[in-house]
Amino acid sequence: MKYSNIREEELKNKIAQDYFWIYDCTKIVGNVDFCVCMHQSQKELFEQESLLWAEAKKGTSDIYNSIVQLILTIGKARTFDKFLPPPMLGAFDGEKIAFIPYNDIHDIFYQNDFNWNVTPSDYEKKEFKIVHEKVKSTIDQKTLLFNYEKDDRELKKFIKSNFIVGKFGLTKTKIDKNNFMVIYNKWLQSVKPTIAVNWDIAKKAGIIDGDFYLADLLSRENETLKEKLFVLLKHDHYELDRKISESGLFSFSSTSFTDKQTAHTQFWNRYDRPPKEEYWDYIVERRDLLVPQDVRERKGSFFTPQIWVELSQKYLTDVFGEDWQDEYYIWDCASGTGNLLHGLTNKYNVWASTLDSQDVEVMHDRIKNGANLLDDHVFQFDFLNDDFSKLPKPLQDIINNPEKRKKLVVYINPPYAETMSHGTKSKEGVNLSMVNQKYISKMGKAANRELFAQFLTRIYSEIPDCLIAEFSKLKTLQSPNFVEFRKFFLADLIKCFIVPANTFDNVKGDFPIGFKIWDTSKKVSFNEVLADIYTEEGKEGVKRIFCYDNYKSINDWLITTRNRPNETKIAFIACLGNDFQQNNVVHIMNDKSQMASPRGSWVTDKNLIEVGVYFAVRKCIEQSWLNDRDQFLYPNVNWQNDTEFQNDCLVFTLFNTHIKTQFGTNHWIPFTEQEVNAREKFESNFMTKFIQGKLKQEGNNDLFGFQENRTTTLEFSVEAQEVFNAGRELWKYYHKQPNCNVNASLYDIREYFQGRNEAGKMNNKSDDETYMKLINELRENLRKIETKIEPKIYEYGFLK
Repeated sequence: MKYSNIREEELKNKIAQDYFWIYDCTKIVGNVDFCVCMHQSQKELFEQESLLWAEAKKGTSDIYNSIVQLILTIGKARTFDKFLPPPMLGAFDGEKIAFIPYNDIHDIFYQNDFNWNVTPSDYEKKEFKIVHEKVKSTIDQKTLLFNYEKDDRELKKFIKSNFIVGKFGLTKTKIDKNNFMVIYNKWLQSVKPTIAVNWDIAKKAGIIDGDFYLADLLSRENETLKEKLFVLLKHDHYELDRKISESGLFSFSSTSFTDKQTAHTQFWNRYDRPPKEEYWDYIVERRDLLVPQDVRERKGSFFTPQIWVELSQKYLTDVFGEDWQDEYYIWDCASGTGNLLHGLTNKYNVWASTLDSQDVEVMHDRIKNGANLLDDHVFQFDFLNDDFSKLPKPLQDIINNPEKRKKLVVYINPPYAETMSHGTKSKEGVNLSMVNQKYISKMGKAANRELFAQFLTRIYSEIPDCLIAEFSKLKTLQSPNFVEFRKFFLADLIKCFIVPANTFDNVKGDFPIGFKIWDTSKKVSFNEVLADIYTEEGKEGVKRIFCYDNYKSINDWLITTRNRPNETKIAFIACLGNDFQQNNVVHIMNDKSQMASPRGSWVTDKNLIEVGVYFAVRKCIEQSWLNDRDQFLYPNVNWQNDTEFQNDCLVFTLFNTHIKTQFGTNHWIPFTEQEVNAREKFESNFMTKFIQGKLKQEGNNDLFGFQENRTTTLEFSVEAQEVFNAGRELWKYYHKQPNCNVNASLYDIREYFQGRNEAGKMNNKSDDETYMKLINELRENLRKIETKIEPKIYEYGFLK
């Protein structure tokens, strides 16, 4: 091996010196290990151009895995949005180096159904294997793997041929459907500030910078080629808002540049525009990507993935029959650029409206290029504010005819912005709509804060007996805050499927989005539905989704354990909400004063068993996108007779608290001093006395001065005993350390061995191999007890 027994940083220096010495290898690009660039003077205006991004590994490694890790790192951080990608990606170790052309894999970065939240170094994940297959076949077919010693001459020739000094700096970057967004982000920094527009005022008028970018992008010699765009570049100025006046004259607004178009010229000299014509329709259709995030949320400019568009139309066919498009009318009243209507065949029965006139222009342009819609059926309409008298007359006739109305399917993926909710910033305009003001007393305050609920409310109230086919969260079905909405919105939920929210563009979080088909002519309360589950892989099964309006919550149950006679506080349990999405808030700490806004209950000697059950029930089942909105409930009485379940839950809780000695006495040590060879007496032996049934009155001044309720030792299952055994070995090892804290909690022990990073977060691992072995054994035994507890959670009614 050419480079053996050296550290990774030294390896990168040697590769730079031996093979890329004529280039600049000092640039830092995101989390990329190694970057090769053209040398650039400080006077140059544009971003330093990268030639190679590479992953580095000392010693020997699986080079294919390394490149896959690099690709996943780039995709997860979306590095290509911040820096122009290089022609090559690569990976190297002490023995070899491999390359892969960026263009051969860049389509992966734009897949809607790819999960970028995976850990790049987790070789067992499905996403890793998908990329690995593509990487390996490309490298093997194109012979892009070089051994330093065997292929030294070939490697240097490859670099000389493909990393040509000067070539990359003079060649204009070609634009396609995969990099037009990267270039847009550069355009925002370089060109937008020089356009003579007050962007704050323009934004309120519905004018966005993305329309100016489209005018630039789809132009030749500074003349926009698509006349149907809202903004056109006319050599040295822009024209926009073109219309025919009442007198029949053509009018428009115009604006120019503040710097005589200097920055504009310099910027576009770097790029070969327009893109190939085969990309034009796609780029225009994806105008939604150029809409600012806050505007997208308010106006609903979100692109529904084609996989879910097709599935929703299959469900509509299943419900209404093969000829439904001929027998029913369809209106998408939040259409954006109209992608939800892809695949519909009878354009005479389809209407599309949107808040943005620019989106209307885009749809008209798509119609001109073959989209199956009618110009007169595509129109600008503010659904939450405009009067229905503004609708096209044929659509008005349908809405005003009770029989035709029963055949109208309002087919939408509405905007989801909300305002004035806990912990979120208010979205401008959400609580100012006509619908908001008119129906707040019927919807309830929580639903009234949500735009999608406002859409459903107006449809339900003003287009009675119609059919609704809509994508939205499950709040209308399950959220405790939507009780008033459910009392008002009485309709038959015919069919439903659910998908992961993160398969939608720019939607973050692990929660379900449902497609629901409603018949509003049937006035029934929602109780439950059997929803089909889909992921990118296909159908995964079914899930019963419940309405919880007639059920008491698990927090109602916890409240019943408060304020018992002669109780003594030993900790505080923080809890907020009753569903899985709030489980990250649930933890046990020393005192409520540790929280800025404490919500929860005191843990005492009188409710410790119930708190242990509560904590284990909330924590034993891992949160996922599928269960994220499931509610934890007030249990039935059967748990009270199951002492093994109670004690298993207590053991799980003992080894999962956030108790820290810096905030007070640690009453949670589950061992005696003798068991762990402690060098001093513990400040508190509460937990071992509680377990042994030895808590009793010892005088008025005793910390736990109350009459004993139990004099027998708790009996633990085999699984619980294994947890104790693993924990005991960990405590014993910690107490061997020269500077140990005799009263340390498990949290303190973890912090001692694992330490914290620069951001103050506890590290995931420790360099102490013995500790890692012991903590992993404890975690493994805790997982076993989690598995044992889980079925009892359903049996005792904590979850349906």
